[in-house]
Amino acid sequence: MNERRWKTERKTRETNVKVELLIDGKGSVDVKTGIKFLDHLLTTLAKHASFDLKVEATGDLDHHLIEDVGLVLGESLLSALGEKRGIRRFGFAYVPMDDSLSRTVIDLGGRPYFAASLEIRQSRIEDLKSEDIEHFFMSFANASKSNVHMTVVYGKNDHHKVESATKALALALRDAVSLVSNSDTVPSAKGVL
Repeated sequence: MNERRWKTERKTRETNVKVELLIDGKGSVDVKTGIKFLDHLLTTLAKHASFDLKVEATGDLDHHLIEDVGLVLGESLLSALGEKRGIRRFGFAYVPMDDSLSRTVIDLGGRPYFAASLEIRQSRIEDLKSEDIEHFFMSFANASKSNVHMTVVYGKNDHHKVESATKALALALRDAVSLVSNSDTVPSAKGVL
């Protein structure tokens, strides 16, 4: 099996984002975006997906930076998976965190779609606008050509809701990218994803 790794840089007039991703890693993380809660979410995602992840990002506005980090991370995942031979393709997980319970379901089948019900009540969580949280996940889903459904089943604390949803995404991703033993086929009746 080839190493499932990808390195991407996206430079625009608004942002400069560098991402290094190793799918079959150990959860080693080095993330610097200048937005503490985004760093926390990226670290949580990589750690629980067992991805090795390095992100360096700067930008003019938080919204542009968050969107571009999501896009570059999604592009990196898509590229690192290549033809997607032998992957499980589908993944799901439920994750509790204190008062919150979240569910995420993913299909890496090449048809981008994002649906979320995160039930966030505050306009900000730490130093991140709440509306930018869903935008980050939507950008990631679109760029990775993934079908992602994230739901907070219940919860009171917005930080806990988002963190449990992120951990559920991480575990669903870990399941979806896992290799099916003795399979080198593309998991699709069409033969291509």
